[in-house]
Amino acid sequence: MKFPGSVLVSLVLFVAETAAALCLSGAYRAAGDRMWQWLTLLFALLPCALVQLSLVFIHRDVSRDRPLVLLLHLLQLGPLVRCVEVFYIYFHAGRVEEPYVSITKKRQMPKDGYSEEIEKEVGQAEGKLCTHRSAFSRASVIQAFLGSAPQLTLQLYICVLQQEITAARSVFMVLSLLSIVYGALRCNILAIKIKYDDYDVSVKPAAYLCIFMWRSFEIATRVTVLVLFSSVLQIWTLPVVLVNFFGFFFYPWILFWQSKSPFPENIEKALSRVGTTIVLCLLTFLYAGINMFCWSAVQVKLNDPDLINKSQNWYRLTVYYMLRFIENAFLLLMWYIYKTDIYLYVCAPLLVLQLLVGYCMAVLFMLVFYQFCHPCKKLFSSSISEGLLSCFKFLCLICKPPKSTILTDKAEVKSENTDEAWSSSKTIDSQKGNPHQSVSCNA
Repeated sequence: MKFPGSVLVSLVLFVAETAAALCLSGAYRAAGDRMWQWLTLLFALLPCALVQLSLVFIHRDVSRDRPLVLLLHLLQLGPLVRCVEVFYIYFHAGRVEEPYVSITKKRQMPKDGYSEEIEKEVGQAEGKLCTHRSAFSRASVIQAFLGSAPQLTLQLYICVLQQEITAARSVFMVLSLLSIVYGALRCNILAIKIKYDDYDVSVKPAAYLCIFMWRSFEIATRVTVLVLFSSVLQIWTLPVVLVNFFGFFFYPWILFWQSKSPFPENIEKALSRVGTTIVLCLLTFLYAGINMFCWSAVQVKLNDPDLINKSQNWYRLTVYYMLRFIENAFLLLMWYIYKTDIYLYVCAPLLVLQLLVGYCMAVLFMLVFYQFCHPCKKLFSSSISEGLLSCFKFLCLICKPPKSTILTDKAEVKSENTDEAWSSSKTIDSQKGNPHQSVSCNA
């Protein structure tokens, strides 16, 4: 049975970040910065409440008679109780013979074009651990993009305005960045396991390293760009954030309305139509929050029974990174034009170059992951290099002028050349027919 290390990492990051947020909020209160205090508390407590809701929802605690667990969730101690339960199950597994086991069938990765199907017995303890791992993975994603990402942006913004990085604030920002990167990593792994649920997926350490580097560069540069832009053009920060957020929020709903599919009813049997709508809105809310800061490996598809788009769309990936790079470059340009005196001792061109190169490094690690380290790359209908090549060909075809226009231009140029040749030959003939003119010219 696999050691539940992911549960432990999620709990450590959750507790450390919450404790650091409370300490930093107390420091702001002592310094008299009430606004920073309340914003820090808001970005710390709101994701905590959402994490409790997600754990209760996945484990179906409302329909079970567990009042103590529900009380601890209300006291924001749900992750601690779940972690204790996980390790209790792990260390007591195998001591008592289980009354029944379930049999799962998984396919191995294809070798030489063939894929074997393997049956595996899964006991009750292992099934419970799998449920806990899944719940903590989803909780880590919620904590990362609805709490840690806004928190990191806020604290970096305060550092820029006050032109000071305290020890407490630096520790808190490091914890927030680690939480975001870990949440993005869990999002990638969840996407792989959901898309390839029929296969026995094994993620190697090289894949974890590529994802970690990819997400670190992408998120760090994105947060820095947003902070720099908001520090000089505060009035335009809200429109930029709202356009990004609501664009990604309504995108799955627009695709759902265009498909004219029936309203999904199979999310949870105990939920009414209103409850299902609330769950779907929360899902698209999380999806928009992820795409605000980095590429969402999980693509929401509301007309699918699993609510996930399982197809590998290289075009969407290419368009996202191209538009995000253009947006980052534009925001940096605006910062460079309108930068204030607080950046007097900052080499602005070098900083812009570093951020753009950092984003390119994120794209490079992403390409390495999909080309060489993806655990299911043998199942791709086309590799990332082939997909990007076809994307660029398609974009070049769009930018290329129509063929009829080219032929018309060529015909016009050809006719102009013919007219010039005819006029020049006519001039030569006229000169030959008038010897006096030629003599006078020679004279």
